[in-house]
Order: sequence, then C-alpha cells, then structure tokens
Amino acid sequence: MSRVLIIESSARQQDSVSRQLTQTFISQWQAAHPQDQITVRDLAVNPVPHLDINLLGGWMKPADQRSDLEQLSLERSNQLTDELLAADVLVMAAPMYNFAIPSTLKAWLDHVLRAGVTFKYTETGPQGLLSGKRAYVLTARGGIYAGSTADHQEPYLRQVMGFIGIHDVTFIHAEGMNLGGDFQEKGLNQANARLAQVA
Repeated sequence: MSRVLIIESSARQQDSVSRQLTQTFISQWQAAHPQDQITVRDLAVNPVPHLDINLLGGWMKPADQRSDLEQLSLERSNQLTDELLAADVLVMAAPMYNFAIPSTLKAWLDHVLRAGVTFKYTETGPQGLLSGKRAYVLTARGGIYAGSTADHQEPYLRQVMGFIGIHDVTFIHAEGMNLGGDFQEKGLNQANARLAQVA
C-alpha cells in the first residue's frame, strides 16, 4: 500500500480547474490502486500561516525556552512535515497566480522545507532527504506559459522538490483556461490525456 498526499491550493471551491484535475487524478488513481491511502490537505479551507517569528522561534529555540505561540507553530509545522514524510506520492494542485504559485502553497512549503528533516547541509552542499518519493503537479493557467520566461511556477517547484530530494516530478498543465473556446477545450483535453497516463 502506498500513501498519497494531495495538496489543494486553489482559492476557488467552485469552477476550479485545478480541483477538477485533482478529482480526475483521485478517481483514476483509486481505480488503479484501490488499496492506497489518499490524504487531502486543502489549503483554502484550512490555510497554513505564513512564515513568521513564532515559527522561526519554534524551530530555533530549545523546548524550555519556547513561548506558547512558538510551541504551537512548531507543532503545526511538525504535523505538516510528518504528513509529507509519510507519503510515497505527493500531488500538488496549483493554479497559476501572477505567474507563480498561490501564497497558501508557498506557506505550506515554508513549513516543510526544514533543515535536518527534509534536507540537510553537508560539506558538499545541501542534500535532500526525501529521495524515492514521486511528485505530480497539476496546474491551471489562464494563458499559455509552458516554456516561457513568464512561467515562474514549474521552475520554482522543480527547484524546491529537487532541494528536498524529490527528483521524479511530473507536471500536468491545463493551459489557456481564460482564453475561451478552442484554447480552453484543447488545454483541458491535453491535461486529461496526461492524467490518464499517470495511474
């Protein structure tokens, strides 16, 4: 049995293309792997606080020197990190907001990119500690950005995943969602065709 962790980050509940892609992924994955355990963390329904002084204090201070807020922030970060560590497969559903990712997803990443936990420093530089995991990134984009300098979504997430040791990363883009007509239909069809190959 594998464990699949799905991170939803769209601010929209209705009419969200990235959520639609997630549901398609779940249906196809469950059909192919009915024994697998799927956990969904919805960052729009339950937002993760952005990195702040309390979380930094929770990470840096000894237990007997932490404030209540620092301890609470650390426990939240531990929970999020434990979910990631337990997962064999990570799925991030991310609409493109202003050429990049939603701030809620960035906040989640800030909680789980932790020295000594998901990566470590060595004499030859940082080393990721999550090797052997797979990641899928399901994106929805209003325009067509793949391969362009305006795409700050895929390069960033590839860098972050590689930094923590996840190098098997598959991106599935639904492009042209705000262009209407044939562009939208083509973008969805291409994304769904890619999803059909995943499971």
